[in-house]
Amino acid sequence: MRILIVNPNTTASMTEKAAQAACAVAGHGTEIVAATSRNGPASIEGHYDGAIAVPGLLLELRAGQAAGADAAIIACFDDTGLEAARTLADIPVLGLCESAVMTAALLAQRFTVVTTLERSRVLIEDLVIRYGMAGRAKVRAADIPVLDLEDKASGALAKLRRQIELALTEDGAEAIVLGCAGMADLAHVLQREYGVPVVDGVAAAVKQAEALVSQGLTTSKRGSYAAPLPKAFAGSMQAFAPEPPLR
Repeated sequence: MRILIVNPNTTASMTEKAAQAACAVAGHGTEIVAATSRNGPASIEGHYDGAIAVPGLLLELRAGQAAGADAAIIACFDDTGLEAARTLADIPVLGLCESAVMTAALLAQRFTVVTTLERSRVLIEDLVIRYGMAGRAKVRAADIPVLDLEDKASGALAKLRRQIELALTEDGAEAIVLGCAGMADLAHVLQREYGVPVVDGVAAAVKQAEALVSQGLTTSKRGSYAAPLPKAFAGSMQAFAPEPPLR
């Protein structure tokens, strides 16, 4: 099977990091194909960045499905554009936050998501509520700009460790969820260091995508995720006018 990893920001090094994390857990016979958005912000930090990133994400998703992807993963923990992507695509589309918290719930009664900035913490708290995990999960922000995760001299790892330690002592966390795709390379190191499950959303989404494809399951097209209705799109959005189903 072929799984498409779409990075909705334009920073190629983050795409490569997510692709490496995906390849590390992919099963035999699973091909990982990674794509970086060519339109939008260098990082996604909050609602504005996320909104601007959606068109570029959808273009990459559409191209990846046309090229034969069996499932797609949006490599941003904000689950940027997830609902629109599921409406557009005829293949399963997974978000990192949803996949990660569902995985953590199988491993622990209480867990904490550690993300980057305060504005992202609020957004992710809303997602946690939506996914039915408000009673089991807390969300912490480590005051790390996303691009600092690409800079080893930034002190980002020390800030992340501090919030993990507070989660374990103050929140009673039994597992940790890393709340940013840019943290994907840290999960194994932190799990060994703290002795609790540390869930990376990229890895979780890959295994869930494999499970869906192997069962022949995809997103329902009845109701909320039904294909977009044909209509004219104006201006620079003309390229997003609904097309006939690819499959």
